[in-house]
Amino acid sequence: MNGGNWPSRWALRTPSSTPWRSVPTTNWTYDELRGLKNYLESDGLDFSVLEGSVPLTDRIRLGLDGRDEDIAEFKRFLRDCGDLGIPVVCYDWMGGVRWARTEAHNAVRGGSLVTGYDNAKMQGGPPIPASEKSHEDVFEALAYFLKEAVPVAEEAGVKLGLHPDDPPRESVRGVPRVANSVENYDRILEIYDSEHNGVTFCQGNFTAMGVDVPEAIRHFDEKINFVHFRDVEGDADEFVETWHDNGPTDMHSAMEAFVDIGFDGPMRPDHVPTMAGEDNSNPGYHTKGRLFAIGYMRGLLDSVE
Repeated sequence: MNGGNWPSRWALRTPSSTPWRSVPTTNWTYDELRGLKNYLESDGLDFSVLEGSVPLTDRIRLGLDGRDEDIAEFKRFLRDCGDLGIPVVCYDWMGGVRWARTEAHNAVRGGSLVTGYDNAKMQGGPPIPASEKSHEDVFEALAYFLKEAVPVAEEAGVKLGLHPDDPPRESVRGVPRVANSVENYDRILEIYDSEHNGVTFCQGNFTAMGVDVPEAIRHFDEKINFVHFRDVEGDADEFVETWHDNGPTDMHSAMEAFVDIGFDGPMRPDHVPTMAGEDNSNPGYHTKGRLFAIGYMRGLLDSVE
């Protein structure tokens, strides 16, 4: 298990929500990727995954005019990652509405703060253009993308990991979502059967789906290319983040499942509580909770091994 590759600031993320637009979130140049790789390696770190900030647009996600041009840019990006030895790219298929949270100040153990989601608080406002699409439209757009991108990922030696919809609902503000169940993931993985078409196993989202997390880990097995090791209390309609040792999931059994399937890819804590002395300016991503989570994960791994 690649325990040395967890510092989240290098698993680059986009904001929790973005406006309707057709331009890429981040158009990495080769030199920018090279510069970041050099910077990491100068501190003895491996550039093991690029997450969130990838050149994937809503024109691609929703099957809109201009997607072929944008897919060509994504292919160029994959070839650059392969040339630089970046082995994993994490992406999502949340068009129109991205990662969604409605609270950032839920008080939990010791007065620490965590983020939460309440679907009732997401209602209202003007219609979102992406809501005009159907679930099958979104799925077909994903299938079109995978058939174009996965062969290039194979040639480049880069594994793709699809992050679950967050929250993993059928829709958010009317925008359909498809990466929201084990069954849908199976359908997605069957589109192009390759180790380069894989899963970002975000435990919090799979918990919100209501699945048995260790069982799901064993189900996906070698198709898991990246892991977010975290937990939530609740379901896809309403949940809060938890401390890694204080949620409903048997985290020891989850770590045991990763060891059993021989997972050796990058893993990180993802969302953590904000603790005393931290200003909560970047909810879920401050330092103290992350240090606790990494120590807890190391302890679990040592106890299993």
